[in-house]
Amino acid sequence: MDQLKNHPLYRVHDLDSAMTSLWDFYRTRFLSLFIISLVMSLITQYSVMLVNIKELQGITDPEEMMAMLRSKMVPLLGLAVVSLLFSTILHYYILIRPVDEERNIVSVIAKSFVYFLPYLIIMILFAFAGAIVIVLGILALIVGVFFAALYLGMISFFFLPVLMAEGPDIGRAIVRTLRLSHRNFWPNMGWSAVIILIYLVLSMVLSGIIMIPFAGNFLKTMFNPAGATEAMGTFFNPLFLGLSALANALIMPLLPIFSFILYFNGRAREEGGTEASSGGGSPGDRVKVEDLYAKD
Repeated sequence: MDQLKNHPLYRVHDLDSAMTSLWDFYRTRFLSLFIISLVMSLITQYSVMLVNIKELQGITDPEEMMAMLRSKMVPLLGLAVVSLLFSTILHYYILIRPVDEERNIVSVIAKSFVYFLPYLIIMILFAFAGAIVIVLGILALIVGVFFAALYLGMISFFFLPVLMAEGPDIGRAIVRTLRLSHRNFWPNMGWSAVIILIYLVLSMVLSGIIMIPFAGNFLKTMFNPAGATEAMGTFFNPLFLGLSALANALIMPLLPIFSFILYFNGRAREEGGTEASSGGGSPGDRVKVEDLYAKD
């Protein structure tokens, strides 16, 4: 596992170096990350159309709405599973591509399935634990809710990097995640808050830009509330969905890259390192793909 020190994101970070590393990685691998993210976004957007959530627009009766939601529970859960699978693929691509440039997307997808089932199980367990944390946060009023949500988000960043770099053992992955995330707790919380805020701001800006061609529909709604249902149909317009997929593809890689920055920062601190090797040195010191997988 020492060869992981040659990964471009491996080093002891401060906030400045974390943001710099994120931008450098995103910039140098933009095209491939964008294409992968765009394909994933288009599939997700198309899947949303198949679920046809639009049917909920005209429902005002709470009981009828709950019945409609229950009828769509299976496809909605399917969308969540697909989203987790796409996240697994993107994370694995970010881990493996810098150390094996010859690996193609087909092999990346195939190998990602090794980690998908453990990740899915962990996220199901995490959802139950997260619900308890959120309830405790509610007891502490608004500040507690925000802190609980940020805490859960920070921990979730570590799951896939730990699974992929240290092996798909669910119990060990949970223990290692908690250990690494709490070892440098306050910086991890602070950096997570910063990247989530950046992500939300970028998302809102891009959403505003793609709404420009459809602004007329929403202006009509302001003067004619009865046309609200028609205006809401804009969100299911194929052009709007396509533009949304493009916007989403621009920012989708940011959180997976950041998750590996958090993980490698924790590993580097744990192992007493300072920063990653520049990639030079003798061939014997370079990363071998097999070194990334857990030994039996």
